[in-house]
Amino acid sequence: MKYLITGANGMLGRDLSVALSGRDVTALGRADLNVTDLDSVRAAVAGHSVVINSAAYTKVDDAETDEGAARAVNGAGAGNLAIATAEVGAILVQVSTDYVFDGTATTPYPEDTPHSPVSAYGRTKAEGERLVLTHNGARSYIVRTAWLYGAHGPNFGKTMLRVAAQRDEVTVVTDQIGQPTWTRDLAAHIVLLLDSGAPFGIYHGTNSGAASWYDFARAIFSNAGLDADRVRPTDSSMFVRPAPRPAYSVLGTAAWETAGLAPMRAWDTALADAMGQGVMEQ
Repeated sequence: MKYLITGANGMLGRDLSVALSGRDVTALGRADLNVTDLDSVRAAVAGHSVVINSAAYTKVDDAETDEGAARAVNGAGAGNLAIATAEVGAILVQVSTDYVFDGTATTPYPEDTPHSPVSAYGRTKAEGERLVLTHNGARSYIVRTAWLYGAHGPNFGKTMLRVAAQRDEVTVVTDQIGQPTWTRDLAAHIVLLLDSGAPFGIYHGTNSGAASWYDFARAIFSNAGLDADRVRPTDSSMFVRPAPRPAYSVLGTAAWETAGLAPMRAWDTALADAMGQGVMEQ
């Protein structure tokens, strides 16, 4: 098997490279591969058995005024990879997001829930999913994830620790619920999915359980040996941003169980492990 990772310099991409260490891997960052150019994508995909697409336009707020740029990467780029992998019979793993849903649910979203994005970013990622299923659905995994943190990029955990060093208190919203997810765990589960020969289709790649951003922040403080009471609660009305955020982003994991695989471990266990290894300080 020969693997290609796109978006390889990102937070998830770098952990994917580690998870696949010892195998035949080509790791291409944004400067190495323009996923919006089909000819370039075809050339990059040639000779590979598996392509993991972690390349994405992730500036959620900027996408509200530049949806075309986001769609070129998240939509057309994913479609190009689907076309190219189908042409050579390769497997495609498309990394997607909870933002393809509107966040109005009160129980975890099943994998087969219809798209209902409320932001430009969500619309472009939903388009990417649609194009992957259209062009290479028979040999593709779509792995939706959310609330990522890790060693190799900016994220909520690192922000909380930076703010903790600057202020006595930090205010965090209680009315957005999701699943904090360690990119190292996600990378390992993507490799597990590939190695297991699980049925192709949609899987939700998040650490298990549920938390608000407030809960997440308190856990970060506690694991860092800081007083969690320094985290003060508020609601989303105090943090109005250009792109709407889903109020409820908990993703169901039935597909893993159907495939005979264990879902990812609990978010608080993963966070304690990550912080014990100094991930938020890297």
